[in-house]
Amino acid sequence: MRNGVTSALGPARAELLRELADGYHERRTRSLGTRQQDGQLVKVYAVEAPGRVVDAGQEQAALHLAARPHDGEGDSTGLTVVVVHAGADGDYVIIQSWLTDYMTSLTIFAGPPGEPGRLRPAPPGLGPCVWEAAVLTHERSAFVGHVLTGGGPLEPRLRAWTDDIFEP
Repeated sequence: MRNGVTSALGPARAELLRELADGYHERRTRSLGTRQQDGQLVKVYAVEAPGRVVDAGQEQAALHLAARPHDGEGDSTGLTVVVVHAGADGDYVIIQSWLTDYMTSLTIFAGPPGEPGRLRPAPPGLGPCVWEAAVLTHERSAFVGHVLTGGGPLEPRLRAWTDDIFEP
């Protein structure tokens, strides 16, 4: 790569990355609390694009989706994180459940803005966006730090996990 990494990408991809960087902005991210639901502890977050707000209907739809069994869920530990994203181009629900064997189940739903009843499984291969991934990264650290390596009785470790909230 004598000519540099930008030239290795080619002009079209380099321009795409410049456009992404120019358009990037923070999004409001807030905790919607932790719920006890169907034998699970569910931490819920809202991510909101400018001009969008996650409302109670979107939150309830996301919790309903989190309560349903999903393909490949395996043996759930009962700890789940739900991200409800009111995006600029649509609404997304990301459900990550911690499984046995240190694995996770990740399910993504997508739908038109403000129509939680029309959320459907996202196309295969779609992963979390940069804003959603920030929440999931924090939650991975909270899970490892409190539940897996916290030591002592399980009850205070789970309470520490539920209290450890992502705050950008």
